[in-house]
Amino acid sequence: MEESKLISKFKTSFTHLKSYCEAQEFKGWDPYDGMNSKVFQALPLKHWDLARLAWIQGFKRSPINFRKLLLVPKEHNSKGVALLLLGYCKLYNAAKDGNSDFGTAEQLLKTINHLTELLINMKAEGYSGACWGYNFDWQARRLFLFKKNTPTVVATAFCVEALTESYEITQDQKVLDIVLSAANFVLNDLSRTPYEKGFLFSYSVIDGNNTVINASLLGAKILSFAYKYSNNEVYKTLASQAIATGCALQESDGSWIYGLLPVQSWKDSFHTGFNLDAIESYQQNTGDQSFQNYIDKGWAYYTDNFFESDGQPKYYHNKTYPIDIHCPAQIIVTASKLKQFKNHQQLLSKTLDWTIDNMQAKKGYFYYQIKKGMSSKISYMRWSNAFMFNAMAHYYLESNQ
Repeated sequence: MEESKLISKFKTSFTHLKSYCEAQEFKGWDPYDGMNSKVFQALPLKHWDLARLAWIQGFKRSPINFRKLLLVPKEHNSKGVALLLLGYCKLYNAAKDGNSDFGTAEQLLKTINHLTELLINMKAEGYSGACWGYNFDWQARRLFLFKKNTPTVVATAFCVEALTESYEITQDQKVLDIVLSAANFVLNDLSRTPYEKGFLFSYSVIDGNNTVINASLLGAKILSFAYKYSNNEVYKTLASQAIATGCALQESDGSWIYGLLPVQSWKDSFHTGFNLDAIESYQQNTGDQSFQNYIDKGWAYYTDNFFESDGQPKYYHNKTYPIDIHCPAQIIVTASKLKQFKNHQQLLSKTLDWTIDNMQAKKGYFYYQIKKGMSSKISYMRWSNAFMFNAMAHYYLESNQ
């Protein structure tokens, strides 16, 4: 596609997505929010782990949206709000440079302030520092029941980065104080599982979920942001150890499995992007460039194995389906973080073009997943729309630099 046509197509697509998210007041459903059903909460089945798991998976896998019927409300999700805040911060930076297709700096600042305050008010209470969870109960296999607002390192990492971007714009000391306090959550509330000469941070405050590589790297990412603004060497030292462990778990071809349990041995696109983003964030925030070789190998594997020649994204390194909206969104964000956008703009443009054609509804929102059979075209604010909003804002800012 000619560049001018793609630019016009992109602006139309992003305008529709932005209008949709704003009209929804940034609230929405989520693939995992089935237990927010007022019907399910009135049933005794809610006390049975198998029933909870089946109920959640039924909602997640069904191409038909039963949420209205079963009284699941649209709500704000902390990670979704963080992704939208990140996107608005990118649009603000673009507007400050004279690129105001999606709002003036003054207009965008109002939304940044609103989302910042919303995100701060969504913090989980009762922990050592600022942290965030999700707005629904979540049964992870039969092993864990994550109660609503149980903090996770993943949600917290996205919230911390978003608040950091907000602070850079607003210079609000309250926001920075919250960013810094998140380090105490990582240090005191997450467990550390020894691995060779280092350790892995746990996924959440619940014991046992301590084998996920990207989660541990995101814990290091949080500490690196705290180090950037405090120069506290404890943060840098522990972050470095966690980064080194994550890099030690990279395979010789540059790939990562998801986690260390036998059931976590897959390799997927967007978690690879999370890993690379976290390592590069650590390097930028601390000035320690000693992990660059792992980034280079990982980036080469990422771009070589998760995208078709026409830009179609793949979920797994060896299997295409399901095509998840996270996959085309994260490659744009990771490319921007790694300063690889210009070098791979053709791939990113093809991927974005394919995604607009195949995964955006006429109402502006983006689909969750495309499958070989019946696809899920339900609108999810966190999983689909917030991820694409952040990616498209990155694309817009990078394309105008």
